[in-house]
Amino acid sequence: MTTDMPSTHWNDAFMSLYMEALSRYHSGLIRWQEMFTPEEVHFLATIGYKEREMFDFIEDYAGEGEPSPTTALLVASVRRDFFLAVQGGKFSESPHVTVGELPSFGDELHGIAYLPRILKKAEAKLYGTLDSDVMFCCGGDRKFLREHGNIHPADFLRMVWGARSDRQKVVNYVLNAIKTD
Repeated sequence: MTTDMPSTHWNDAFMSLYMEALSRYHSGLIRWQEMFTPEEVHFLATIGYKEREMFDFIEDYAGEGEPSPTTALLVASVRRDFFLAVQGGKFSESPHVTVGELPSFGDELHGIAYLPRILKKAEAKLYGTLDSDVMFCCGGDRKFLREHGNIHPADFLRMVWGARSDRQKVVNYVLNAIKTD
Protein backbone atom coordinates (compact mmCIF):
# COMPACT_ATOMS: atom_id res chain seq x y z
CA MET A 1 0.00 0.00 0.00
CA THR A 2 1.32 3.42 -0.90
CA THR A 3 0.57 5.61 2.11
CA ASP A 4 4.03 7.04 2.67
CA MET A 5 3.66 9.87 0.14
CA PRO A 6 3.12 13.17 1.98
CA SER A 7 0.44 14.34 -0.46
CA THR A 8 -1.67 11.19 -0.03
CA HIS A 9 -4.95 11.87 1.72
CA TRP A 10 -6.77 9.16 3.61
CA ASN A 11 -9.27 8.64 0.77
CA ASP A 12 -6.46 8.00 -1.75
CA ALA A 13 -4.82 5.58 0.67
CA PHE A 14 -8.18 3.86 1.22
CA MET A 15 -8.77 3.43 -2.51
CA SER A 16 -5.21 2.24 -3.06
CA LEU A 17 -5.63 -0.36 -0.33
CA TYR A 18 -9.08 -1.34 -1.63
CA MET A 19 -7.73 -1.96 -5.13
CA GLU A 20 -4.69 -3.85 -3.79
CA ALA A 21 -6.91 -6.02 -1.59
CA LEU A 22 -9.26 -6.64 -4.53
CA SER A 23 -6.28 -7.81 -6.54
CA ARG A 24 -5.27 -10.11 -3.69
CA TYR A 25 -8.80 -11.47 -3.56
CA HIS A 26 -8.79 -12.20 -7.29
CA SER A 27 -5.42 -13.92 -6.82
CA GLY A 28 -7.02 -16.37 -4.41
CA LEU A 29 -6.52 -14.72 -1.01
CA ILE A 30 -10.09 -15.05 0.20
CA ARG A 31 -9.72 -15.12 4.00
CA TRP A 32 -10.17 -11.71 5.58
CA GLN A 33 -7.86 -12.66 8.46
CA GLU A 34 -4.95 -12.96 5.99
CA MET A 35 -5.83 -10.18 3.55
CA PHE A 36 -4.16 -7.18 5.21
CA THR A 37 -0.71 -6.39 6.57
CA PRO A 38 -0.31 -4.98 10.09
CA GLU A 39 0.43 -1.56 8.54
CA GLU A 40 -2.81 -1.73 6.56
CA VAL A 41 -4.80 -2.78 9.63
CA HIS A 42 -3.28 0.19 11.48
CA PHE A 43 -4.24 2.56 8.66
CA LEU A 44 -7.83 1.28 8.70
CA ALA A 45 -7.96 1.78 12.48
CA THR A 46 -6.99 5.45 12.05
CA ILE A 47 -10.25 5.98 10.17
CA GLY A 48 -12.34 3.85 12.53
CA TYR A 49 -12.46 0.90 10.16
CA LYS A 50 -11.74 -2.78 10.60
CA GLU A 51 -10.27 -5.07 7.99
CA ARG A 52 -13.39 -7.27 7.89
CA GLU A 53 -15.46 -4.24 6.86
CA MET A 54 -13.28 -3.59 3.84
CA PHE A 55 -13.08 -7.29 3.05
CA ASP A 56 -16.89 -7.62 2.95
CA PHE A 57 -17.16 -4.79 0.43
CA ILE A 58 -14.43 -6.40 -1.69
CA GLU A 59 -15.99 -9.86 -1.50
CA ASP A 60 -19.42 -8.60 -2.56
CA TYR A 61 -17.97 -6.47 -5.34
CA ALA A 62 -15.87 -9.36 -6.65
CA GLY A 63 -18.84 -11.73 -6.57
CA GLU A 64 -21.80 -9.51 -7.38
CA GLY A 65 -20.37 -6.36 -8.96
CA GLU A 66 -21.71 -4.22 -6.13
CA PRO A 67 -21.33 -2.22 -3.99
CA SER A 68 -18.92 -0.24 -6.12
CA PRO A 69 -15.48 0.77 -4.84
CA THR A 70 -16.67 4.37 -4.62
CA THR A 71 -19.64 3.29 -2.50
CA ALA A 72 -17.19 1.54 -0.17
CA LEU A 73 -15.23 4.81 0.04
CA LEU A 74 -18.32 6.92 0.72
CA VAL A 75 -19.53 4.56 3.45
CA ALA A 76 -16.03 4.58 4.97
CA SER A 77 -16.11 8.37 4.83
CA VAL A 78 -19.26 8.54 6.95
CA ARG A 79 -17.82 6.07 9.45
CA ARG A 80 -14.55 8.04 9.57
CA ASP A 81 -16.35 11.33 10.14
CA PHE A 82 -18.44 9.83 12.94
CA PHE A 83 -15.37 8.14 14.46
CA LEU A 84 -13.42 11.39 14.55
CA ALA A 85 -16.22 13.90 15.30
CA VAL A 86 -18.41 11.94 17.71
CA GLN A 87 -16.12 9.26 19.11
CA GLY A 88 -13.01 11.41 19.33
CA GLY A 89 -10.98 8.87 17.37
CA LYS A 90 -11.62 6.10 19.91
CA PHE A 91 -13.35 2.81 19.22
CA SER A 92 -16.53 2.16 21.18
CA GLU A 93 -16.31 -0.20 24.12
CA SER A 94 -19.97 -1.17 23.69
CA PRO A 95 -20.70 -4.80 22.88
CA HIS A 96 -20.92 -5.67 19.21
CA VAL A 97 -24.30 -6.18 17.57
CA THR A 98 -24.54 -9.79 16.45
CA VAL A 99 -26.77 -11.36 13.81
CA GLY A 100 -29.03 -12.72 16.54
CA GLU A 101 -29.60 -9.25 17.99
CA LEU A 102 -30.80 -7.75 14.73
CA PRO A 103 -34.52 -7.36 14.05
CA SER A 104 -35.81 -9.99 11.63
CA PHE A 105 -36.12 -9.38 7.90
CA GLY A 106 -39.91 -9.02 8.23
CA ASP A 107 -40.00 -6.68 11.23
CA GLU A 108 -41.60 -3.35 10.34
CA LEU A 109 -41.32 0.27 11.36
CA HIS A 110 -44.25 2.44 10.25
CA GLY A 111 -45.33 -0.43 8.00
CA ILE A 112 -41.93 -0.64 6.26
CA ALA A 113 -40.49 -4.15 6.41
CA TYR A 114 -36.72 -4.49 6.97
CA LEU A 115 -36.37 -0.86 8.13
CA PRO A 116 -35.78 -1.83 11.79
CA ARG A 117 -33.02 -4.21 10.70
CA ILE A 118 -31.12 -1.81 8.44
CA LEU A 119 -31.57 0.98 10.97
CA LYS A 120 -29.98 -1.10 13.75
CA LYS A 121 -27.15 -2.08 11.39
CA ALA A 122 -26.58 1.55 10.38
CA GLU A 123 -26.39 2.68 14.00
CA ALA A 124 -23.92 -0.07 14.81
CA LYS A 125 -21.91 0.77 11.67
CA LEU A 126 -21.62 4.38 12.80
CA TYR A 127 -20.37 3.33 16.24
CA GLY A 128 -18.12 0.60 14.86
CA THR A 129 -20.01 -2.03 16.84
CA LEU A 130 -21.16 -4.38 14.10
CA ASP A 131 -20.06 -7.93 14.74
CA SER A 132 -17.59 -9.14 12.12
CA ASP A 133 -20.28 -11.51 10.79
CA VAL A 134 -22.64 -8.61 10.04
CA MET A 135 -22.21 -6.27 7.08
CA PHE A 136 -23.85 -2.91 6.58
CA CYS A 137 -24.57 -2.62 2.84
CA CYS A 138 -25.01 -6.35 2.29
CA GLY A 139 -27.26 -7.60 -0.49
CA GLY A 140 -30.40 -7.28 1.64
CA ASP A 141 -29.52 -3.72 2.64
CA ARG A 142 -28.78 -2.75 -0.96
CA LYS A 143 -32.09 -4.26 -2.10
CA PHE A 144 -34.01 -2.37 0.58
CA LEU A 145 -32.33 0.95 -0.23
CA ARG A 146 -32.82 0.45 -3.98
CA GLU A 147 -36.52 -0.42 -3.57
CA HIS A 148 -37.21 2.42 -1.14
CA GLY A 149 -36.25 5.47 -3.14
CA ASN A 150 -32.88 4.29 -4.46
CA ILE A 151 -31.15 5.70 -1.37
CA HIS A 152 -27.36 5.59 -1.41
CA PRO A 153 -25.98 3.61 1.56
CA ALA A 154 -23.74 6.52 2.64
CA ASP A 155 -26.70 8.92 2.49
CA PHE A 156 -28.71 6.54 4.66
CA LEU A 157 -25.87 6.42 7.20
CA ARG A 158 -25.65 10.21 7.29
CA MET A 159 -29.41 10.43 7.77
CA VAL A 160 -29.29 7.97 10.66
CA TRP A 161 -26.46 9.98 12.21
CA GLY A 162 -28.37 13.24 11.78
CA ALA A 163 -31.60 11.76 13.16
CA ARG A 164 -29.89 11.18 16.52
CA SER A 165 -32.05 8.14 17.42
CA ASP A 166 -35.27 9.83 16.23
CA ARG A 167 -36.84 6.91 14.38
CA GLN A 168 -39.59 9.09 12.91
CA LYS A 169 -37.02 11.24 11.09
CA VAL A 170 -35.63 8.12 9.44
CA VAL A 171 -39.12 6.90 8.55
CA ASN A 172 -39.93 10.28 7.00
CA TYR A 173 -36.66 10.25 5.06
CA VAL A 174 -37.46 6.81 3.60
CA LEU A 175 -41.07 7.75 2.83
CA ASN A 176 -39.94 10.96 1.09
CA ALA A 177 -37.33 9.03 -0.90
CA ILE A 178 -40.03 6.60 -2.06
CA LYS A 179 -42.27 9.50 -3.18
CA THR A 180 -39.54 11.20 -5.20
CA ASP A 181 -38.23 8.03 -6.86
